[in-house]
Amino acid sequence: MRIAIAGANGRMGRMLIQAVLDSPDLTLSVALAKPGVDVIGQDAGAFLGKTTGVIITDNLDALADADCMIDFTLPVALQVHLDACVQHNVKCVIGTTGLSDQQKKAIQVAAQKTAIVFAPNMSVGVNTALKLIEMAARLLGSDYDAEIFEAHHRHKVDAPSGTALAMGESVARAWGKDLDDIADWARHGITGERESGRVGFSVVRGGDIVGEHTVFFCGTGERIEITHRASTRMTFAAGSLRAARYLARKEYGLFDMQDVLASAS
Repeated sequence: MRIAIAGANGRMGRMLIQAVLDSPDLTLSVALAKPGVDVIGQDAGAFLGKTTGVIITDNLDALADADCMIDFTLPVALQVHLDACVQHNVKCVIGTTGLSDQQKKAIQVAAQKTAIVFAPNMSVGVNTALKLIEMAARLLGSDYDAEIFEAHHRHKVDAPSGTALAMGESVARAWGKDLDDIADWARHGITGERESGRVGFSVVRGGDIVGEHTVFFCGTGERIEITHRASTRMTFAAGSLRAARYLARKEYGLFDMQDVLASAS
């Protein structure tokens, strides 16, 4: 399977390039970067001291040489990447977070013409945690106060993280609610007593934290915590490659990591 990496100049892009190069069943065929960055024209493996023969480019027509693109870039780039994938009949794994409702709708539209895996977090461990969170929320009910804590590196631009939102949605779904109707995104000043049936969020940004998420279910006299900590971005890369392999069997449609994991069970 021929893989294209979008954002080849970024930390996650480089991690993905390394993961593809280490996978015997996958071939790095395209490395994309935004116009104007200094890595354009360089070999995609230069940061590893390797010569791959794949030159980093900003020309989206290069996608004609790929079967699947993996995109961990920024929301502003999403539409042009989707359009290029549809134009060149390329499947797509999207791990970009902070998307608007309109951008999510654009993914749904593109999925009518090509196969897409879209998930706020590609980690197998995180997606396992999401199932555990939904199960706990259903069993405990809204009598237990649900609070979601997340921490990421100082360069992350969206908050709460896409993973934290997915965790909140898992709780809300188990309670038969819409997250937007029960979320407390921030607290400041005299807020009064906590209301039952709400989901609170708290956010830390600092240093080089890869990613940490905890969902607290707080009852009277006891507390349940479900935590996932990532110590390397390679977990996201591994999950992304698993998603790309899953798409090899799909012509079109929108899928998530739960679909990917279910296919292996």
